[in-house]
Amino acid sequence: MIELLTAPTPNGWKISIMLEECGLPYEVRWIALGKGEQHQPEFLAASPNGRIPAIIDHAPADGGAPLSLFESGAILMYLGEKTGQFLPAAPRERAAVLAWLNWQMGGLGPMLGQHGHFKLYAPERIAYATDRYRREVLRLFGVLDRQLAGHDYIAGDYSIADMACFPWIQVWRAQDIDLAAFPAVKDWYERLKLRDGLRRGMALGRDQLRKGPHDAQARRILFGIEEQADGPR
Repeated sequence: MIELLTAPTPNGWKISIMLEECGLPYEVRWIALGKGEQHQPEFLAASPNGRIPAIIDHAPADGGAPLSLFESGAILMYLGEKTGQFLPAAPRERAAVLAWLNWQMGGLGPMLGQHGHFKLYAPERIAYATDRYRREVLRLFGVLDRQLAGHDYIAGDYSIADMACFPWIQVWRAQDIDLAAFPAVKDWYERLKLRDGLRRGMALGRDQLRKGPHDAQARRILFGIEEQADGPR
């Protein structure tokens, strides 16, 4: 059984998609980010970086003690190797999947995260920061659009590379990105939405989005905003 320590965010949904697509049994332990649970010792034991998601595999392949793992890209690779699914064994195909997985980890996710922060959550709007990250986000959408032109999936067959990218692409509306400007990405996005496993993975925790705290204290915890007498900084 896999224990999934997560929250309803794009990085968390990557892993719930993979678990659903693989059909692996798992249990969810919700980490309340707005309450700072990601900084508690119990969570840090599984995820030293203090970021979701993390997993604890209670039935690792070596038959030993439970195995904990953090970083969504590493978890996707681990689950792919554990199940033999969505991560090719053939060297060339595997290399392509891992290259695009790392592209998402190093580029698409961080840039959309920064653009979303400065556009939607920053206590003061900074045009330079928003514009800088928006230009990079649009460039990355263009990279993905060119890769998907004439292809159903990012790196050959449907793989962990697609699972890693989809939850981030799905923020296009909230971040005011014109998906129609990237027709190959739009076609891929609409195609993946039809997959039952992906839909179940993306549905995980949607109810949590309507719960947790959204006040100033939660934002201070989430974004490290320090309070001064004259307001946040």
